[in-house]
Amino acid sequence: MTHTILVVEDDLGIREAIAINLEKQGYTVLQACNGKEALDVVNNSTIHLAIVDIMMPEMDGSTFTMHVRMKYNFPIMFLSAKSEEVDKVQGLNLGADDYMTKPFSSIELLARVRSHLRRYEQTLDLHAQLSQKTNPKFYQVGGLVLMPELKHVEVDGESVHLTPKEYQILEHLIKHPGHVFSSDALYEAVWQETAISSETIMVHIRKIREKIEIDPKNPRYLKVVWGVGYKIEKDTE
Repeated sequence: MTHTILVVEDDLGIREAIAINLEKQGYTVLQACNGKEALDVVNNSTIHLAIVDIMMPEMDGSTFTMHVRMKYNFPIMFLSAKSEEVDKVQGLNLGADDYMTKPFSSIELLARVRSHLRRYEQTLDLHAQLSQKTNPKFYQVGGLVLMPELKHVEVDGESVHLTPKEYQILEHLIKHPGHVFSSDALYEAVWQETAISSETIMVHIRKIREKIEIDPKNPRYLKVVWGVGYKIEKDTE
């Protein structure tokens, strides 16, 4: 499968350097110098992954990502000169799947690109393979249903759009109903790396609740066990 990657960066030198490295690996690369131009590219092309700078003129990366997440689920990697944890959390909160701080090595960038594309391709393949299936495996708690083969979530019969990381967190929890996972345990299970801060999980849990709960402040499904962690209830009302 030939993958098309969109590079959105207002710095021409950085944008072209990224594009050259990607093209050397066989990827098709499209470029945009700001979020507004990038949205036009997304709406007129098939994009498999976007590498997006945060600070850009006309439309920044954050606004671009919010627009994209209304319709598309391809992976988005943020680039920023900022290294503070709060900026990383904000980027993930907006729907990005990854975050890299400038300057970064081309080796690390390519490794992350391959990882995200591999998972995204698996998702696309499963949708194609399972389009013929009438009874895919699913996990259900009350009105919350998750179909892992289809990467599909619905609540009370309505489809719910989750980012890839939100989906992975929910999947891990619903496969173990009633089991309480700490923030560190959840992070390590999903990101496959040692947890550094609980902030990332807290942000994702809040976003998941906003999408699957009628009243996020009084959740039916995704509960907090104070001082311990998070769980999906075994039974709901």
